[in-house]
Amino acid sequence: MALADWIVVAIVVLVVGFAAGYIVYAKHKGNRCIGCPDSKNCSAHKKGCCGQKQK
Repeated sequence: MALADWIVVAIVVLVVGFAAGYIVYAKHKGNRCIGCPDSKNCSAHKKGCCGQKQK
């Protein structure tokens, strides 16, 4: 593999790592609908994301 390939692989690994870290951090804070700005205050918070039942 060339150096450019390693750089692309490193960038993809970093992006996936930061995304996974954000999800873990948000779940730890109690957000059910990650990415929703009202996820902790909306009426669906107790029912689950978008009013769907959580398993």
